[in-house]
Amino acid sequence: MSNKAKKPDVPEDVQEAIRTIIRWTGDDPEREGLIDTPLRVARAWKEYCEGYDEDPGEHLSRVFEEVGGYDDIVLLKDIPFQSHCEHHMAPIIGKAHIAYLPRNHVVGISKLARVLHGYARRLQVQERLTAEIADCLWENLKPLGVAVVIEASHACMSGRGVRTPGVAMKTSRMMGVFREDERSRREVLALMGF
Repeated sequence: MSNKAKKPDVPEDVQEAIRTIIRWTGDDPEREGLIDTPLRVARAWKEYCEGYDEDPGEHLSRVFEEVGGYDDIVLLKDIPFQSHCEHHMAPIIGKAHIAYLPRNHVVGISKLARVLHGYARRLQVQERLTAEIADCLWENLKPLGVAVVIEASHACMSGRGVRTPGVAMKTSRMMGVFREDERSRREVLALMGF
């Protein structure tokens, strides 16, 4: 028995929409190389947007209180991610740095990456993605502080329009002590490499 996940069924109207785009851009959706493209594209988009099917906050529901007295910054740095811009549906590729200052419990570090991916796997703008991650940690972990910094390149800018490759956008959201206390903010940013 195969352990491969069943590929989702794709309604004919979705496939036809993709064929329409192929025709509109100047190609023939019936030529050999494009026959199965509508099905593949539709399934790829279902995968790209699988974050709509989850609540990222659920990843933060299991916490650990036995931390041996640890009460300093927890940081997961350079987490790679891919998203898609909601304006052109073009890729956003980058890395996130997610930190929090625990109050009296911590969460498994993989859960920080899961929160990022839960929100990134939706149509996004980087500013909202940054805020959603920070707000999710703030609301679910009730920490003393949260810091999220995202650096990403946007294909909607590098591959079309102004066509300026090599440009990275940085966004940040600081909450709690990282917003209120300059020394704490400098410390977390230094740990992130800024």
